[in-house]
Amino acid sequence: MEKSFDLYRGIVMPAQCDLYGHMNVRHYAALFDDASWHMFSFAGTSLTELRGRGLGTVVASLTIDFHHEMKAGNLVLVQGNFTRVGGKSFAYEMRMYETDSMTHCATQKTVEVCFDTQKRASADFPDDIRAKLLAMAGSR
Repeated sequence: MEKSFDLYRGIVMPAQCDLYGHMNVRHYAALFDDASWHMFSFAGTSLTELRGRGLGTVVASLTIDFHHEMKAGNLVLVQGNFTRVGGKSFAYEMRMYETDSMTHCATQKTVEVCFDTQKRASADFPDDIRAKLLAMAGSR
């Protein structure tokens, strides 16, 4: 992934596994969700800054493709990158790896929308934040 960065590291615990012995899909979603909160920091913007401006983001679309199973005791790495930035939304991709072998186990593709937390409606990204996101997406 171009301009990718490490978003999350962890371990698959036995309680996260289902009766087939591999990590249940709901835990893939949770690990990707934990990782996604770090996206803005890599663009030089903090969640505190967004909240201070009365903004947040909401997920508009999300897909997960599963490529290889994860089992208890596997170390996990999630890497991500921005793929598109618009006036009100952005898209990004995250990939989950089993760290020891760097086997690509899952991919999540997400679109999020800038959200005015007072009006409870979509909003344009402020120009300075949009510029930072565009720089991370390679101006795609």
